[in-house]
Amino acid sequence: MTVLTIPTAAVFEPLLHTSRYKGARGGRGSGKSHFFAGLGVESCLMRPGTRGLCVREIQKSLRESAKRLIEDKITEFGITDQFGLLANETRTPGGGMISYVGMQDHTAESIMSFEGLDWVWVEQAETLSARSLEILRPTIRKPDSELWFSWNRRRKTDPVDMLLSGDNLPAGAVVVEANWRDNPWLPKTLIDEREYDQVNNPDTYGHVWEGEYIGVAKGAYYASQLGAAKREGRIGRVPADPLQAIRVYCDLGGESRTADAFTMWVVQFVGREVRVLDYYEAQGQPAAFHFAWLRERGYDRAYIYLPHDGTQQHGPNATTWESAFKAAGWSKVDVITNMGAGAARQRIEAARRLFPAIWFNEDTTQAGRDALGWYHEKKDDKRDVGLGPEHDWASHGADAFGLMCVAYEAPKIKREGEYKREVYTVGSDEPATAWLGR
Repeated sequence: MTVLTIPTAAVFEPLLHTSRYKGARGGRGSGKSHFFAGLGVESCLMRPGTRGLCVREIQKSLRESAKRLIEDKITEFGITDQFGLLANETRTPGGGMISYVGMQDHTAESIMSFEGLDWVWVEQAETLSARSLEILRPTIRKPDSELWFSWNRRRKTDPVDMLLSGDNLPAGAVVVEANWRDNPWLPKTLIDEREYDQVNNPDTYGHVWEGEYIGVAKGAYYASQLGAAKREGRIGRVPADPLQAIRVYCDLGGESRTADAFTMWVVQFVGREVRVLDYYEAQGQPAAFHFAWLRERGYDRAYIYLPHDGTQQHGPNATTWESAFKAAGWSKVDVITNMGAGAARQRIEAARRLFPAIWFNEDTTQAGRDALGWYHEKKDDKRDVGLGPEHDWASHGADAFGLMCVAYEAPKIKREGEYKREVYTVGSDEPATAWLGR
């Protein structure tokens, strides 16, 4: 009789017991992928005939799949004689097999062929789309079948996080948090990499190594500015000044399900400080929905600032956003002039200049700061050139923020009295007078 010993980090012990959903989330170096690869091999040994499936959202080739890691575990355990390592799949004891797929290549109908699976492992589950998750969950229906997920948290709205984070977990779900410190076998190469990133890449360190939600994306336009705001204590409790005007800067969206999001930043200019008090975002909602939010938050007398298309007709009533705001009771509505070609770049540069003066109220601007941290340049990887800002979920909040920065005017400092300086030159007893201001 052969005894197989599989070393397992203590953090993963809860996942060794039968559960419908098993999740491991955390940063680099935690050993999440190695654990699930080993668990998959172990299940095939313990229950001959087991059928497993390794899934990613996008899998362009088997080199991007978990196949190599699964087969490395088989070799490490010294049991290659019991498995068949084929080009496109892995044959397991008792006539079972492990397959490897990308969910984007499948429809609800084609995925039905996997109905008899014993387990599915979704690697890099933070990228799994809501559509893919909706297909997988009811399809994997064999009694005692399991769904495994390993991921590094990205955004709270990612489907896997909405399913397996928080207090309302599905029945039979076990989720563990695993990071580098939980790995007893963390190699020195990763120790050195982590220590380097901790010092040199503080803006991304928390996401990469500690499994935190992403604060800034790679190549994000405002990565260093958001990092500086956090280090300097400009993200925290920021109260409104009752004596200063409330200003609301908008990016406009439509009422259909596929329309761009409607976003608003609520700010005050207090001296030379820009106090960002609140952020709003909604998609596919009518104007009355946005107006109701403003009233509920006490911004019914705010100054409203719209982008240049605020004067264009929209919606079933063919009205303009400018007239809609005024009809709803906001008397102070300004439309910012079209900046023409290069408008996006102008907004970005204006925001970068103004950022050192900006303070964010932490609790009410998280979603907006997530958008700013994700807002990045679209790249042509083949030619290594930038193609301007990526138009995605983050661009709407970033555009409204940029509008605020473009429209901002620094307060003028009032001077009292006259000031002059007398300048003497060699050989002259008469000074030249330079007036400095009034």
